[in-house]
Amino acid sequence: MVVKCVGHREVFSNPMADLTSPRLMYLKAGLLVLTGVLASTVILLDQPSLKLAALLGVAVWSFARAYYFAFYVIQHYIDPAHRYAGLAAFFRYALRRRAR
Repeated sequence: MVVKCVGHREVFSNPMADLTSPRLMYLKAGLLVLTGVLASTVILLDQPSLKLAALLGVAVWSFARAYYFAFYVIQHYIDPAHRYAGLAAFFRYALRRRAR
């Protein structure tokens, strides 16, 4: 991200650039965890049950493992030459491999 100083303020020349600041990456991760905790809390406050809490836990764990598979396992063990830009890129890659 390129920052230019205009007067007394900073102007970002490309607001959609890749996130490169470790501090901002940690902030983003924290906000994602906070969002997940808040959403789960609201669901459990609306429909309190151990069954729902367990199902939420299994769903979160399963999606996290699928994400890990999509970005780590494939890149490091199945096809080291391929790099992903996001979930859409992974799905395009998976569809192309399936068509072969």
